[in-house]
Amino acid sequence: MDSIIIEESGPLYGKIPIAGAKNACLALMPATLLSDEPLTLTNAPRLSDIGTMTVLLQSLGVEVESLNNGLVLTLSSHALKTTRADYDIVRKMRASNLVLGPLLARTGEAIVSLPGGCAIGARPMDLHVSALQALGAEIELKDGYLHARTLKKGRLSGGEHRLKFASVGATENFIMAACLAKGRSQLKNAAMEPEIVDLVRCLRSMGANISGEGSNTVTIRGVEKLHGATHSVVMDRIELGTYMLAPVIAGGEVELLGGTVELLETFCEKLTEAGVEISKTANGLKVKRKLDTINSVNVKTAVYPGFPTDLQAQMMALMCISNGVSRLEETIFENRFMHAPELMRMGAQIDVQGGTAVVRGVSKLKGAQVMATDLRASVSLILAGLAAQGQTKVSRVYHLDRGYEKLVEKLKNVGANASTYDDCRDHAKHSYTVRLITKSYKCEPCYFGNI
Repeated sequence: MDSIIIEESGPLYGKIPIAGAKNACLALMPATLLSDEPLTLTNAPRLSDIGTMTVLLQSLGVEVESLNNGLVLTLSSHALKTTRADYDIVRKMRASNLVLGPLLARTGEAIVSLPGGCAIGARPMDLHVSALQALGAEIELKDGYLHARTLKKGRLSGGEHRLKFASVGATENFIMAACLAKGRSQLKNAAMEPEIVDLVRCLRSMGANISGEGSNTVTIRGVEKLHGATHSVVMDRIELGTYMLAPVIAGGEVELLGGTVELLETFCEKLTEAGVEISKTANGLKVKRKLDTINSVNVKTAVYPGFPTDLQAQMMALMCISNGVSRLEETIFENRFMHAPELMRMGAQIDVQGGTAVVRGVSKLKGAQVMATDLRASVSLILAGLAAQGQTKVSRVYHLDRGYEKLVEKLKNVGANASTYDDCRDHAKHSYTVRLITKSYKCEPCYFGNI
């Protein structure tokens, strides 16, 4: 799947099931490195990023088995063969850096390439390095790799640290590493996201002694050993927010199965301000417009519980057809307005100045050929296409498979006029090869289309 074609769709009606959270699962999977007993994850999302993390863990010697059509993952690291996470895998995804803390805690050493991911900003590793150094790690950057070790490959030591920025990844690395450290550790200005809470619940079920999750101060008392466990991945709040916007942009009423307001309180407040009706049901949330037009609202992204940066692009798509002028300020990533020029190709009126975008709503967008630049930008263009006159073709949509499970199918099931288009004409000649558990694919479109 290279492209997605969206035709102007009428009102959307029906139900959309919300998958397990990608960002939660990507932290839960490396947690297996902390124990030699199996970790089983249920409600796992079926995404290419999960495949990338699978390949990375397999390269370290972790056994990974996919069950129930990918919804259940069983991981076992009883026979680790290396502590080196190679560039060829790590470069594909930022979350690959989450093996650093667990490897260091379990084995006393780790060699991890600097990570990749969406090109949305610098996202430096210094926050991770300083956090782990507070636990007694010695870390140096050499030839593009972080070389981390403990004294004589022994255990990390408990320590206190305050993050300069409430980084989710640095919080996760610190917590996982501290689980096996000697003594008491405490992290201040910790990230408070639901994905952090989910990770702590899993680690606690593995025998970790942690308190304070969901607040800005997390305390960990190290234990000698962790054991296996079974854990259900929390619902994906970003997928939830994305699909909540679909009936708002296109019209209609859609029920989001498994969704809760508690996962997205700030986002829901902004939708209500925009004139959206959100109601709880027995199985999730139901969303629809209150009025014919959308009110313009101002948005400023912030760390949790503020407005999520991962929903900023989707919110911009909505503001493009709002009644009035809205201001969107991005405070998390410095390069996260790359979707704006593509929306402008569809007739949106957007003025970007640094970290702020001013959007003047128009009565109607027009279909166009546009290009996705990152994961959330991709889906913002698809949402915009739902209400645009004519046909919208979104290219480079392989980004989508990193974060949205069966997106086209879910949208079609509620009445969207969406289809996939495969621009690849000769997969067999492509050089990209990846192994996902037992399957091999010859190129990225093949891989992403079959994850």
